[in-house]
Amino acid sequence: MINNNRSDDIMKVIRYEEAINLVKDKIDQNLSNSPFIIRKYTKHLISSKGKFIRANSLIICAEDKQGNIHPNAITLAAAIEILHLATLVHDDVIDNADLRRGDITLWKKYGKRTAVICGDYLLCVSLKLAASVTNKLDYLSIDFPDYMSKLCLGELNQHINNGNLDLSVYQYLKIISGKTAALFEASFFAGAYFSGSNEKEINKYRRLGFLLGMIFQLTDDCIDFEKTEAVAMKPVQSDYEQGVITLPLIHALHEIASFKDKAVHSGLSRSEIKNAVDKSGGLVFTRMLVQKYYSKALRVIEDLEITETKKEKLISILNKVSRLS
Repeated sequence: MINNNRSDDIMKVIRYEEAINLVKDKIDQNLSNSPFIIRKYTKHLISSKGKFIRANSLIICAEDKQGNIHPNAITLAAAIEILHLATLVHDDVIDNADLRRGDITLWKKYGKRTAVICGDYLLCVSLKLAASVTNKLDYLSIDFPDYMSKLCLGELNQHINNGNLDLSVYQYLKIISGKTAALFEASFFAGAYFSGSNEKEINKYRRLGFLLGMIFQLTDDCIDFEKTEAVAMKPVQSDYEQGVITLPLIHALHEIASFKDKAVHSGLSRSEIKNAVDKSGGLVFTRMLVQKYYSKALRVIEDLEITETKKEKLISILNKVSRLS
């Protein structure tokens, strides 16, 4: 059972806007004030922080019925965002990505070994932050799923299936449920706990986080075919060259036998992949699945016992991960 009878009942009242600013400040402090030997590398990453979708989600979920936010939620939001940044640093090394959010990647500027070590350091910073929450004894009863392991196993599962032209839709969804959705689910779970919700409600938040994570990745798969590098601010249409088979391509491989034969025997160019995905309706298929997850997420939000203001914020996050806002 989850026990959220927190012992620190007397605390400063923190509202949403202030909480978001405090999360950003905490992240900046941890990146800017790193030990001197690594500081120039962590400062380089400050511009790569992105839109704080996971941290923002945690803070929204953490709002209680009066709109107040527990200080520990701010610490965990910063920890999750720094953990996410660590995974991006490692991803860029694995993918040989030159750009991240419009800026040169850490490995491209300083080398792969430096980037891997910096990613490891960020992971340590994230764990240290998470362990710095007050009143730790209050949280010993929490059955907190091992989301970090899920994330790593999802990444490993993707790596093992690099170049797997027989990858099924089910297998792919299993991969992204770990490598992407796990961290979203963790954000919603942690935030819900601090909101004072009961166990049944917290499980609804967890489900919502999972759905948003799936939507985020599947929408990203579509953007890889729909946007230019300048718009996406990262390399596009390069997944296949890295061995990564995404859902629009999986659909094309299943629908067009001659296309799969060519992939097996002589490889594929970017234009051939784009044409096959268009011809087979790979993007339409993927968008249909996104819409199914979107509808499920909306139903979960409607089922939560929350204020209209909080409901609007959660729908705003849902639209953001769907790239509707």
